Amino acid sequence: MDQGRDRDVNEAAQRFAETLAESYRVVYGQASESAERQQQRARQFSELVSSSLSEQAEAGRANAQELSGQAARQQQAGQRLARESVEAYTQFLNDAFSRYRSSTERAAQGAQEGARTLTETTTGLLGTATGAVGGAAGAAAGEAVEAFVFPIEGYDEMNVEEISGRLDGLSVEELQLVRDYEETNKKRETLLERMDRKIRAS
Repeated sequence: MDQGRDRDVNEAAQRFAETLAESYRVVYGQASESAERQQQRARQFSELVSSSLSEQAEAGRANAQELSGQAARQQQAGQRLARESVEAYTQFLNDAFSRYRSSTERAAQGAQEGARTLTETTTGLLGTATGAVGGAAGAAAGEAVEAFVFPIEGYDEMNVEEISGRLDGLSVEELQLVRDYEETNKKRETLLERMDRKIRAS
């Protein structure tokens, strides 16, 4: 009986040991599978994060390149617009100055022609008056006609400043007459320049 009981006890202990070992194998297997699944998920998550970061970095580089290209195009467009604006304004000034210069030259030419005509007429009148009378009477008549026609009385005795003070009240024709007389006789450059400025201004 003791032997049978010992045998039963041994068999029960063996079955318990086997059952315990199987339980350990199952638990270990499940733990291994769980660890492997966690490692796989960790790898998948790491790959997903790395891919997302790569895509974001690539998109950032593409956006930076696009912004740089837009800035360069805007800079080129601004430079082209500024250059075209300057060229157009310069052309406008050139055209305006050309028209003004042409008008001024025509006006000056007309004034010179008028003054020449007046001078020739005056000279003719002086010659006629001088030839009509003789001796001292003819000279006196010529001086009287000259004093009446010439815009500035006593011109030959005046200096530059005195003559300049008398120019303001003269017309263009009178200014041209005085200028022609000055250029023919004393040729004072300062006085000629002042009369030219007044003729152009008129």
